[in-house]
Formats: sequence, C-alpha cells, structure tokens
Amino acid sequence: MGRGDGTGRIVSPEDADDTGTGILHVDMDAFYASVEQLDDPSLRGKAIIIGAPESRSVVSSASYEARRYGVRSAMPVSQALRLCPHAIVVLPHFERYLALSAQVMRIFRDVTPLVEPLSIDEAFLDVRGARRLWGSPGVIARMLRARVLDETGLSCSIGVAATKHVAKMASTISKPDGLLIVAEADTAAFLGPRSVRALWGVGPKASEALERRGIRTIADAREAPREVLDRALGPAMGDRVWHLARGIDAREIDTSRVEKSIGHEETFHEDIGDDAVLRSELRRLADRVGTRLRENGWEASTVAIKVRFADFTTISRSQTLAEPTAVGQRIGDAAHELFAAVDRSLPVRLIGVRAEKLRPSGTALPGLWDDDEGWRRLEDALDDATARFGRGAVTRATNLGSRGGGTLPSSPPAPRLDEG
Repeated sequence: MGRGDGTGRIVSPEDADDTGTGILHVDMDAFYASVEQLDDPSLRGKAIIIGAPESRSVVSSASYEARRYGVRSAMPVSQALRLCPHAIVVLPHFERYLALSAQVMRIFRDVTPLVEPLSIDEAFLDVRGARRLWGSPGVIARMLRARVLDETGLSCSIGVAATKHVAKMASTISKPDGLLIVAEADTAAFLGPRSVRALWGVGPKASEALERRGIRTIADAREAPREVLDRALGPAMGDRVWHLARGIDAREIDTSRVEKSIGHEETFHEDIGDDAVLRSELRRLADRVGTRLRENGWEASTVAIKVRFADFTTISRSQTLAEPTAVGQRIGDAAHELFAAVDRSLPVRLIGVRAEKLRPSGTALPGLWDDDEGWRRLEDALDDATARFGRGAVTRATNLGSRGGGTLPSSPPAPRLDEG
C-alpha cells in the first residue's frame, strides 16, 4: 500500500490493460495544501501545515513535503512542528477549497452523470456508459487528470478497476499525481499481497482481530475458512471481508449521496469553565449549522454536541428532534439541553454542534402548527442580510465581544480527516 507521504507509490504504464474496468476513484492530492501552494507559488516544494499557529490548533492538511516527517491530519500543530520544525503554518481558506471542489466536480459530471462525491476532494465515477463518447476507462482517466490540472492547476490521483473497492485502493497506492489501472482479470493478484488493513471499511480493531489469527494479507483472508472470519469479526463484517478479499463488491455508484451531517466546532485558546461563555458558544455554532442547512436545502432530525475537556477526554451526546429542522434557534435549544446534562468537573477545551440524519427540506409531513414559524422568518431575514452585507454583518448580541479569550478556526464543511 502507498503511504500517506507519497513513498511506495505504484503507477500504470501508458499501455496498461483496462479490460473489464469501468469504475474510477478520483482523489485530489493533499487538497488544502495544494490549493495554498497554487495560490502562493512561494510555498511550492515546501513543507506546509494547514492550521492555526496557536498550540491548541490541529492540522487540517499537510503538504507531502511535511508528511515525509510524519505530519498527519488531526495532529496537534504543536506536535507537527516538533516533527517538522521548518514547516510553514498556513491559515485555511475554506471558501476557496469549496469553490475549487465544485469546479472539479463539474469536470467529472461533464464526462459522466454517474458521479458519487465522497468528500470535498474525492469521488467515484462510473464511466462504463461513456466509452463510445470518450474512449476506454484508462483513456478517460488520463483525460480527466489532464483536464483537472489544466483547468484548476491541481493534480489528482485516479484508480481504475472493476469495482469501487479496488478502484479506491488503486488511487491510494498511486498517490500523489498518479494513475493505477487494475484490469478485472488482475484483481486477485493485485489484492493478494496487500495488508488486510488496506481493505476499505476494515478498521484497526478488526485488522488486529484478523492479525491475531495469522490473517495478515488479503490472500490470507481469502484462504481463511468463512467461520474463522465470522468468529473474528462477527457475521456481518466477516461476510464483507470474505467478499472484498475476492474482489467482489456489488455497490453501484450512488448519485444521490449527500452529507450525512453538518457541524462546526471550536477549540479554545484557554480552557473554559464559564457556563455562560460555553452556552453562548453553543448558540453561535448552532446558528452556523442552521445557516449551512438552509444554504444546502436540508433539515436535520438529530442534533449532537461534542465536548473535549482539559484532560483531552472527549464525549458526544445526541438528541432526536420531534420534527426535522434547519432553524438555528431550535438546534441551539437542543444543544443547550444536551450540554446541561453533561457532568463537567473540568474546564472545556473544545466544543461542537452537529446536525445529523439530514433530509431534503419540506419532505416531512406538516404538523397542525409550526412552533418554528417565527424563528424561521427571522432567520430567513438574517440569511438575506448575510447575502447582501456579508457573513457577520448581523449577529446575536450575546456573540459580541470576547468569547472566553478567543477560539481557533472552525472545522470546514465535510472534509475527511486525512484528505489525500
């Protein structure tokens, strides 16, 4: 398997056989870091960390030059700088990342309507129906890589295979800036020597359970009796591994795939014990979540909060709403209820609000009356003001002034923790 720092990559020759393929997994290379290097050429070829320079911040992304020193996403910036002292810390520009992501997804949809975005920087494409127009899957993949680079200035890596699972593995192995094609007949040989940890959806605990039984490679998993897999992983996961180890993956491209949740969180410069400050922060985050729900045409059926204490203990709590909503006031009320039930013996380091179980707005059956009608009208007016005058032009009075000594930048919309 290729490593996150780009070493050990494998790519296909120009004349690689693509017989029996049709699924592409396209993954942008170190997306956030690459965008910053694109916009500031002085950063090209240098080790950069996307995050805030404050010690409490975490790494959103890192260039491959920094990753070779062991820097990884979600790592504290302070730890990353100890590993790579010469790295340059760059503040994130999430709006810019979203704009480029949308441009890349439009390029994909120019080639085929069968596009399944997985995150801000990756997607599956089914190109089996595009052969007559564009050529074979290998030809299409090369065309896509060239077009993305030409139109955005960014590189991507693509895996081409007969199934989603193998295509995703192939793109990972080819990173950065690579293309790896696995012909259908070569699937078993491609999978066999790779670690069971490379199987999509098999996490560390499941991998350890397999390794304790001497099942270290995908070939080992393929040869293991079915009952051994079931005992190690449980029937459901055992069945999944049995099929994936044989290159069997019946999942089709899901063009209706949407974000499963929308959330924002903040890490404080100093740990906060003041209940009023924390409740105000929850309200502010809930308003931001509500705004993003409305912008994207979604309502949430569940509200969740995340709290990280001074000792790094992290908890989450969730509540199912009586009716789905995109109203920030309602989301904030639920967040306050959840927070009130949390046993807080230590100050708080991080706090977050998330809307889950999303559905398109207006799809729920209407009730006899609408408790949120007044707040909905008010928040619609605030959305209009934001559109005219910019974000932050109108806010709650409780959000004015200091928020407990300041916070670090919020999480971006829908990235993976370790985007490629």
